[in-house]
Amino acid sequence: MAAAVIYWSGTGNTEAMAKAVAEGAGVEAVSVTDFKGDAAAFDALGLGSPAMGDEVLEESDFEPFFAGIEGKISGKKIALFGSYDWGDGQWMRTWEDRVRAAGATLVNDAGVISNLEPSDDILAQCRELGKKLAE
Repeated sequence: MAAAVIYWSGTGNTEAMAKAVAEGAGVEAVSVTDFKGDAAAFDALGLGSPAMGDEVLEESDFEPFFAGIEGKISGKKIALFGSYDWGDGQWMRTWEDRVRAAGATLVNDAGVISNLEPSDDILAQCRELGKKLAE
């Protein structure tokens, strides 16, 4: 199964999570600004974005990327993860709903989220998420 882990990070928190997901999946994590491939060509995608603004995906790079692949992920395995500083995780619940509505299958029932810097426990959850993504 071909898998990719693509993320956006401003402070490094979501990047640390992406690296742990990628480690579990046996792939390299790639920043969305550096990703040059066709995300729709992968069977499984690990996608990471922190909560921004009013609990939304990062608006400049990640949201346009996700909107561009949203109609092409039906039938794919998707693992979601990201960090936040405020709120209660609504950005992740909204994102999960979008993925389901697009016909994709979430690897877990819910994405892995971290309040600010991910703890060792959160990073372990991310590695496990990556393993499930690659199955």
